[in-house]
Order: sequence, then structure tokens, then C-alpha cells
Amino acid sequence: MSKKEIDPETASEIKKELAELRAQLEDQKRSKKKAAKPKEEKPKKKAEPKKKAEPKKKAEPKKKAAKPKEEKPKKLTKAEIAQAKKEAKAAKEKEEAEAKAAKEAAERTPEDDIEDEFSDEQIRNFQIEKMDMDKLTNKVCEIIADYEDKGVLQSELWKKLKLNTKDGARLALRLERRGLISREKLLQKGRWTYKLIIEQAPIKLESLVDSPCLTCPVEQKCDFENAYPEPSPLHCQLIENWVAIEFSKKKK
Repeated sequence: MSKKEIDPETASEIKKELAELRAQLEDQKRSKKKAAKPKEEKPKKKAEPKKKAEPKKKAEPKKKAAKPKEEKPKKLTKAEIAQAKKEAKAAKEKEEAEAKAAKEAAERTPEDDIEDEFSDEQIRNFQIEKMDMDKLTNKVCEIIADYEDKGVLQSELWKKLKLNTKDGARLALRLERRGLISREKLLQKGRWTYKLIIEQAPIKLESLVDSPCLTCPVEQKCDFENAYPEPSPLHCQLIENWVAIEFSKKKK
């Protein structure tokens, strides 16, 4: 079979078409390669071995701020209790003694100093120079007796007798030691002093002048042990009348 000859123009056209087809094929191949090319995957990290999950700890309750513990007082022994009582008693007695001493110091008078300075015997035998102490004693007692239970301030009495404070104070102490007067401490115009009160009034001869006993005709037979109608001071009308008259005089 004879080959059919192809003219050159046709051959060049065929070549041209083939070249175009090849070009198209190449383009298709490239596009397919691009589409089929896988993405570059990053190298995977080696999987680390999984750690065993630790059991969850239970949440501990929040602790409250610790309060300071109150220390309980230690129990004392019997000996310690006794000693504590003894010390408390001693402290109380000391406090009372100090308070008493402070009070006595505030209430102290010149008479108190004299009592500390002289003994009881020296006070009882006290003498004022150039004075009859018996007469002075009677006079002082008579003045104090006039004030009866009210008494008289010793400062007023010493003025009347013109005695200084020291002699007057010793005289008052002398009379008190003999039981003739009593002294009562009192606060006068911000100062402590004494009020003198009669305890044993002196006998006044004037009070016996009108006594019925001095002129009584049966005075020798009169006796406390006699029974009525025998004469006795216990049922004597003359004595009763005389006492009533004297009492009315004093009352005036």
C-alpha cells in the first residue's frame, strides 16, 4: 500500500496543532501536579507519655485564726492559800494602822504631847508655882460644875483663871486622873481641843448652912436603919422641905 503524501502546508499545520496540543497537555499536567501536591506537614512532636493523673487533694477547710489560749489559773495548794490569806490580812492591818495613825496625827492636841512627855505620876503631882493647888482645884471644879452636863471649853476656862495653855492642859489632866472631871475631844473652829465636864462636884459649905440636920433636936437618934416613926433621913419632912427649897434656888 502506497503511502499518501502530505503536502508541506498540511504537515506544518499538523505540527502546529500537535505543538499546541502538547502545550495544553503540559499545562494540564502542571495544574494537576499543583492540585495533587500535598501540603508540607510539620513534623509531628513525639507524643510524650501521659502522666498519671494525681488524685485531687480534698480542699482543706481554712483554719480560723488561732485564738490565744487562756491560761487557766493554777490551783493553789493549801499552804499557798493560807500564806495568801496571811499576807492579805497583814496588808489590811497595815493599811488600817496607817489610816488610824494619820487620823490621830490630824486630831493631835497639846494635851496629847504632854501625856507623851510626862508620866501619870508626874501629872497627878503637878504643881503651879506659888499657887494653892487644893483651892485652884476646887475653883476649877466649881466653874465646870456651873456648866453641868454641857461642859466648858478648856481654852475659855484657862482665860478665866489666867493660866497659860501648858499649865491649863496639865491641870486638866491632873483633875481627870483624880476622877473629878472628864475630857471630851471636839473640833472647834478647825482645831481639835477638849471640853471639860464635871464628874464629881466639890462640896460647898454654903449649901449646908440652912441644913435642918445642924439644929435638929433628935439628930443623935436619927439613923438610916430606923423604921418609921423613929427619926431617919429616909422619911424626914424637914430634909424634904430643905431639898425642895435648894432645888428651886438652883433652878432660878
